[in-house]
Amino acid sequence: MAKNKKINVQGLDIVLYEDNQQDFISLTDIARFKNPAEPKDVVKNWMRSRTTIEFLGLWEQLNNPDFKGVEFDSFLYEAGSNSFTLSPSKWIEATNAKGVVSRQGKNGGTFAHKDIAFEFASWISASFKLYLIKEFQRLKDDENNRLQLDWNLQRTISKINYQIHTDAIKESLVPKAVTSQQASYVYASEADLLNVALFGITAKEWRDANPGKAGNIRDYASLEQLVVLSNMEGINALLIKQGLPQGSRLLQLNLVAITQMKSLIESKAIKRLK
Repeated sequence: MAKNKKINVQGLDIVLYEDNQQDFISLTDIARFKNPAEPKDVVKNWMRSRTTIEFLGLWEQLNNPDFKGVEFDSFLYEAGSNSFTLSPSKWIEATNAKGVVSRQGKNGGTFAHKDIAFEFASWISASFKLYLIKEFQRLKDDENNRLQLDWNLQRTISKINYQIHTDAIKESLVPKAVTSQQASYVYASEADLLNVALFGITAKEWRDANPGKAGNIRDYASLEQLVVLSNMEGINALLIKQGLPQGSRLLQLNLVAITQMKSLIESKAIKRLK
């Protein structure tokens, strides 16, 4: 279930949430800027306009393959007349709209995709819309910065453990008095052992399959993959010291990767449901 968030726009709390990487903002909260006592009436008045119906219909046609165009045409024909009224729930039920959502319970009300919410805010007040966009963007920037920090932290941990991993290789696998070129073959082989165990391909195979991408396969790893890679480096260092051959270690490391990735993915899915 999507988790609610709040931003404050000119002293007014606006609830929003994210669903399938799409942001939805409370029209009910925005409407309180114009009528604190009866915000739902403000939303209904906005939906009486032919311009609004045209905008909502176009958004659905662009983003919702299950949108019912025949019902939309009926609303468009009636829109603007003195007798025409339309509530969010009626619009959703009749057209199978996805851009507008009615939510029940605490922090419930009418929500809309950010494209639609910004259009509604513009109808309420041009200045309020600008402040809304500014606060919304500030929230998204904060979220992106936190994600980047998390990614950098995991990347740093992975690099630290990789040093421990390569030290174990040098101690246990690299013969004395070898050339640097010979040593590099051993390091590359061990690095690819982890790549194959976790990603299913070697670094060269990834480069051949992605000629237009900069960096390496690990630069495009997810947070979960970086966590597992960090764990695998420590485990491989221990297996090397125990004298296990590469083939046996590959099987064990692959089992570790499968088990830990499943655990992380399932844990993430459970958190999303809460």
